[in-house]
Amino acid sequence: MAKVPAAAVAASGLIGGYGVARWTGKRPLGGVALAAAGSLAAYEWNRQAGPRAAAGLTAAYIAAFAGSHPLAKRT
Repeated sequence: MAKVPAAAVAASGLIGGYGVARWTGKRPLGGVALAAAGSLAAYEWNRQAGPRAAAGLTAAYIAAFAGSHPLAKRT
């Protein structure tokens, strides 16, 4: 089975979570997609680079999610 890079999973989670929330009109459903992709990416980051790197990258993922809210309100 082909491996998908964790960065691609994280990016897909951010974009896909927004898309799901926008398309369905249900923000919690978008949050589920975002959390699922973030969990998978965090697992891979931990497996490949260790817990410290995984914690930092997960924090960056959450910051990107939080930072996207003001941007989404402008559209």
